[in-house]
Amino acid sequence: MGPWSRVRAAKCQMLVTSLFVLLLGLAVATMAALTYFGAPLAVISHASRERTPFEALHRRAFFAGTGLAGLLALGAVLSSAATVREARGLMAGAFLCFALAFCALVQVTFWRFHDPTQVEDAVLDTYDLVFDRAVKNLSGIWRQELAAIQDTFLCCGKSSPLGLQGSSGADLCQGEGPARQDCLQGLRSFLRNHGNVVSTLTSLGLVSMVYAVLLSAFLCFAIHSGRSLDRKGKYTLSPRASGRQPQEPSFFRCCQEGPAPRHPPEADVCEARPGPSRCLRASFLLQDTKPPTHGGGSDTAALART
Repeated sequence: MGPWSRVRAAKCQMLVTSLFVLLLGLAVATMAALTYFGAPLAVISHASRERTPFEALHRRAFFAGTGLAGLLALGAVLSSAATVREARGLMAGAFLCFALAFCALVQVTFWRFHDPTQVEDAVLDTYDLVFDRAVKNLSGIWRQELAAIQDTFLCCGKSSPLGLQGSSGADLCQGEGPARQDCLQGLRSFLRNHGNVVSTLTSLGLVSMVYAVLLSAFLCFAIHSGRSLDRKGKYTLSPRASGRQPQEPSFFRCCQEGPAPRHPPEADVCEARPGPSRCLRASFLLQDTKPPTHGGGSDTAALART
């Protein structure tokens, strides 16, 4: 497989990878928007009237997801444009975006393995706070916040350590639908599904970033070395010889030198080139060119005397 075939194959793979990375960026942006503006987590974030660890964590997750989606989309657009136009600067920018996105995904993976229950603990603590405030204040805004959470997750209260629902919170459950499970189990189930989706996107992002970084680095060096598919060779101008001026065309040279010199008259020819034959030939030529005169008799007599 020659160098041109390898470059062509790398360019095709880069275009496909850029499309996949762009779709991945859109998926990450959608996930970040659903996490921040979606009803399940937004209702918990707005339920507490006090600043809780989940509120700050919720905001950081949204900003991190949005930034990661922007890096993925920018890298995909730059890599596609650089592949089509064979621009080394654009390909270097795409390589930088892919490298930064890879570092961000590695940080997310490390955070999930280092503290996998941080989000779950923050959500459950927030729900416990709202539930306790609602139980203590039978009439107030805390009951409205608790009712909004229970209606969103279709749950009711929380189980006691003995496995039975607390009597103090029994009157907070309304209807048969929310009473099917306690809210702690509903929250854990939702967060587990949400975490699985985030883990899948993170794994796909890591694999695609590694491949995109390798392809962009290869194409950047290929473009720098001149192995392009559109330009089959290099064209250079030969340097001029030292001390020699370029020879101009004959037409311009004749215009600069002026018109060609005319032939000298008869006297000049005779003086420059003495000899009876050359002077006689010149005189005959001059006689032929003279216009004819009237009075042919006198001319004939004069010619006879000669």
